[in-house]
Amino acid sequence: MFPAKPLASSASGIARIDSSLRPVYALVRRRILPCLAFCAVLSPALLLSRSAVAQNTSVRDKVRAPATAGASKSTAAAPHDLAGIWEPVRTGDGIQPSGALNMPADGKPEHDLHFTPLGLEMAKRNKSSNGPAQVVTAEENDPAHACEPQGFPREELFELRATEILQNRSQVVMLYTYGRVWRVIWTDGRELPKDPDPHWYGYSVGKWKDDYTFVVQTKGTDERTWMDNAGRPHSEDLRVEEVFYRVNKDTLELSMTINDPKVYARPWVALNKLQFHLKPPNFDLVEMMCSPSEVAEYNKKHAAPGSIKR
Repeated sequence: MFPAKPLASSASGIARIDSSLRPVYALVRRRILPCLAFCAVLSPALLLSRSAVAQNTSVRDKVRAPATAGASKSTAAAPHDLAGIWEPVRTGDGIQPSGALNMPADGKPEHDLHFTPLGLEMAKRNKSSNGPAQVVTAEENDPAHACEPQGFPREELFELRATEILQNRSQVVMLYTYGRVWRVIWTDGRELPKDPDPHWYGYSVGKWKDDYTFVVQTKGTDERTWMDNAGRPHSEDLRVEEVFYRVNKDTLELSMTINDPKVYARPWVALNKLQFHLKPPNFDLVEMMCSPSEVAEYNKKHAAPGSIKR
């Protein structure tokens, strides 16, 4: 860039230079050298700054990682909220053709319900076309097959399909697909009546155990109804406990315990955390009705004496 001329040192330490190069040297000393010095100081700072930014970004990403990892999971539900349209995750779990899902009438020892003498007598009177003691269709006496109300708890132990739950300050209302029936659960703080008149669907009160657990007690059911599709009986002293647990925004669990000392020697679990998933608000519930004329037509074709078992 510059002519290669040697510099001679003076006693004062100031270099002497050819007079023709003095303007250039002055420019270098006044403008370029200070800039180079500034850049030499600034460069480590920039490198440090970039390193700090990288470190901060890494730490920030680590802090956010758990939230990002959990973003794919269903979000938490609002407290004290069961509202929505709920359908069993597995359709077959709700149909329960052979009796209560977690206690089917399949003849296995672990599903023995331990009837009392009265309970055993009542069970023998019920002739079902399902289960190990099934009879032919012409001999069955299932009241629901004659289009009588199937009642509670059978409404949740047979053909439990998509169910809509509505809520207000004093009630939780269950809208069932099968039979297009509804049931009220009181949430205004009242207690169960001591001796209620029998109702097809009983008398129910519910309380929130915590933000996501809703416990329902039901009594006062009509003993003419069957407990389930296998013909299990019950008395008017039946007490049913339901536990609804809102797992998250999209998942609901239902458990049910049966307690009827007149009929069963000990309580038993009919449903154990049966899972439902939330359907969209515009989900259209199908119609499932018992039609006496259609039942009569079916019996003409299929329920003649000696017909095969279903």
